Amino acid sequence: MQDLIKKAGQVKLLVMDVDGILSNGQIIYDANGIETKAFSVQDGVGVKSLARYGILTAIITGRSSPMVDKRAAEMGVNYIVQGRDDKLIALNELLMTLDPALNITADDCAYMGDDLPDIKAMQTVGFAATVPNAHAEVIKCSHMVTTRAGGTGAVREICDLILKGHGHYQDFIASYTLDEAKTQDNLS
Repeated sequence: MQDLIKKAGQVKLLVMDVDGILSNGQIIYDANGIETKAFSVQDGVGVKSLARYGILTAIITGRSSPMVDKRAAEMGVNYIVQGRDDKLIALNELLMTLDPALNITADDCAYMGDDLPDIKAMQTVGFAATVPNAHAEVIKCSHMVTTRAGGTGAVREICDLILKGHGHYQDFIASYTLDEAKTQDNLS
């Protein structure tokens, strides 16, 4: 686990797939043909926690959906790339658009994917993670497999690990406890 925490401590940008990672991978259509997805609130808190400490986030997905735009905006995701089948090309293009002052390379990225289109991007980054119900070939190329499935808090596990690697986890947790509130009151 210490090796994973150390590797997570190098992450400057977390890149996430949507279907099977931020959602459970099911695509549900209502009677009018309108697509719906379910997202985890815990994942949202995790993504927001990274922003608090200056760690960037991105979505790269093969499908295009207004729901992804909406959820990404709610979570404060920095970059959204939709409708891209070749996720490695999308990742490389994203990295080229980043401000050079950020000094972010593929080695500084974590990538969460769950299916074959994610493998090349996962093989390129410094930290690759997936979910337990991912395709077997994706699991083989991952540094970490979360305990939770996509859409049920898997992204949160990676966010927490990244915070631990950067030394921010305890501070983040303390901001939600009464002990932290008492400490802040005593400083006033």
